[in-house]
Amino acid sequence: MIFETFFGNCKKLFELNSLSSPSKEEALKLFDLTNIMLETNKVMNLTAIKEENSIILRHYVDSLLISQLIPKNSKVIDIGCGAGFPTLPLAIFRHDLSITAVDSTAKRIDYVNSTSKKLELDNVTAIAARAEELGHDHAYRESFDIATARAVASLPILSELCLPLVKNGGSFIAMKGSKADEEFAASQKAIQTCGGKTREILRPSLINQDGSLETRYLIQIDKLSATPQNYPRHFSKISKKPL
Repeated sequence: MIFETFFGNCKKLFELNSLSSPSKEEALKLFDLTNIMLETNKVMNLTAIKEENSIILRHYVDSLLISQLIPKNSKVIDIGCGAGFPTLPLAIFRHDLSITAVDSTAKRIDYVNSTSKKLELDNVTAIAARAEELGHDHAYRESFDIATARAVASLPILSELCLPLVKNGGSFIAMKGSKADEEFAASQKAIQTCGGKTREILRPSLINQDGSLETRYLIQIDKLSATPQNYPRHFSKISKKPL
């Protein structure tokens, strides 16, 4: 993989998708991230996407779609961060954010932590934990300006996991794919019960260099009132009987 080619592809795909063109320093961090991820992927399942342009579009551009929805200097929690998306791209392009990346798999959190250090990102903290447990921990409950989750679980489940972590006046931004409308219809009770109200649903399209489109859904839910103390429930109850 050659950096100058990578940099050119980044600029094209960012501009096609109405994102500000990355600086050389930002593109170099994405280039290093790509190499680290693909090398680690040989021994740990991080991504099924291995082609350069697809990585740029479906991991980096996709992660940055929510950047415009996050106020400056926000404290962000990324639930189910997996291989570090959207955490790592956001941290590279938004130095003003303080991001806590959460995943229940310790190996993935070790990867996100070590990669953050290699990329010299001092605005990322990664912890191995379950979201429903953090939701009852006073150090985390209702202490974040923004909670986000990308392709983790259905929206009714995510609403109960994420909204308890958001402070009043903050927002939960769900990053969803093709089933978003169906999930949104099923999530109204969970959103309301946990103190939220939907602000808007954005439907941006990822645009590839060949002009092909992939629709994404960004569901922004504002936190209007405190989540009742009995939520979130244990995950077995959440998954078996969503609100």
